[in-house]
Amino acid sequence: MLIRRHLRRFRGYALAAAVTAAALTSAGCDAGGGDSGSDDRSHGAASVVAPGKPGEPARTLSAEEAAKAAGADTPNSADVRYVRMMIQHHSQALVLTALVPSRSGSATVKRLAERITAAQQPEIGAMRGWLSRHDRAEQADGHEHGAMPGMATPGQLEELRAAKGAAFDELFLKRMITHHQGAVTMATQVLSEGNNVQVEEMADDVVAQQTTEIGRMRALSS
Repeated sequence: MLIRRHLRRFRGYALAAAVTAAALTSAGCDAGGGDSGSDDRSHGAASVVAPGKPGEPARTLSAEEAAKAAGADTPNSADVRYVRMMIQHHSQALVLTALVPSRSGSATVKRLAERITAAQQPEIGAMRGWLSRHDRAEQADGHEHGAMPGMATPGQLEELRAAKGAAFDELFLKRMITHHQGAVTMATQVLSEGNNVQVEEMADDVVAQQTTEIGRMRALSS
């Protein structure tokens, strides 16, 4: 899956670069002017060789066709749903980590919570910026958020708020491991279903970072 995503991203970048080159070539021909004859007029339109999918040959596109293809990472519904849901998911992670300083008995758990907060706060800002740039509201229909994997229930949050010391640390790690696993599930899904390169990059970061943190938390809870 990772190789397929990188190839799709490369094709997008290659097409964009080719479109730019074609536009510059076309502009240069126009600026040159002169009597180039009917042959040049018929063949003067710039063309672009577009890299094919794995196992498929390259295609020759007109500059107009290539420009359209280069913009083909337009966000789809899976991209928008993921970003909206992950804002909510990250926001609950910050609720969990905010409980740590006054309740944890472990300096290691406190440092872990600080790292999670430091990573996820700016990610929320980046995702809100993405929605704004694409003219999408942050809130959507409730059914989009109704089945987010890994989210702690109100009862689980109350249980965590009531705990202290070692009991809190054990429960916090349990809840946060589950929460991270849910985020990885969501990110993996959008990597299969989404279409936007920037969302792919954000999801890749979630998978890499939170998988590593799951390993650390499992080591602490064992």
